[in-house]
Amino acid sequence: MLEKYVRFTVEKLITNNCRMCGELAKEVFQTKILGKHRVSYLLCPRCGLLQTEEPYWLDEAYTSPINMSDTGILVRNMYLQKVASTLIYSFFDTDGTFVDAAGGYGLFVRLMRDVGFDFYWSDKYTQNLFARGFEWDKNHKPRVELVTCFEAFEHFVNPMVEIKELLRISKNILFTTELLPAPTPEPNAWWYYGLGHGQHIAFYSPQTLQYIARAFNANLYSVGSLHLLTEKNLNRLSFSWITRTSKRGLFTFVRKKMNSRTMEDMVSMSKKTEGRF
Repeated sequence: MLEKYVRFTVEKLITNNCRMCGELAKEVFQTKILGKHRVSYLLCPRCGLLQTEEPYWLDEAYTSPINMSDTGILVRNMYLQKVASTLIYSFFDTDGTFVDAAGGYGLFVRLMRDVGFDFYWSDKYTQNLFARGFEWDKNHKPRVELVTCFEAFEHFVNPMVEIKELLRISKNILFTTELLPAPTPEPNAWWYYGLGHGQHIAFYSPQTLQYIARAFNANLYSVGSLHLLTEKNLNRLSFSWITRTSKRGLFTFVRKKMNSRTMEDMVSMSKKTEGRF
């Protein structure tokens, strides 16, 4: 009996190690996920990451990659089209190659190509519906100016491993995730926990993002839930102003300056499909 207790205690301590920095994380509350799994939420004192215990329920949570409660998917992608376009036009090479990691159904890639940016889709788990023919191939497009990764960081089981993989694609990552409020909200007081779908397992505080930036020797810029990890040294006031005004006339200006790829892509895809039927 004693041996069994000791083994359980050791396993629990190992499980409670932060999946980002390895520090022993402290349980702050327990709650139900998917209406049935009693799960511990652990806060790391070193990097500030709030994380679930080892997420053994993910196969069940991902029976559908896009959860039913994500009613903001279209509004979010249209907003991100505007903000990403203005930031790329302002700070990056508009003639470069871009990759949308965790690209879902490919809606964002299609929207960005419609503006005129050479965007490609990448996702391990979801079917590409809207950007077919524009899947990213690192052998054909080895140099990437910027990788986008929207509403995915909170899904990472091992955040540092996943972020390192993104940085292998590009030294510049534009991503979104809602930052953990302080003090830590109770289970039913913050919608972003996503208890109903069980896919959100990591929650980042400003402290966490600073830890990531230092770990990868990158610069960090944040406005609300939008964040940029980059090798570039940008003007913070300019980044903030461009991000906040992108929904207004700035995006219209950028769109006029770019050449849409919509018709060009239609011709290209039509040639690929000729003779199939």
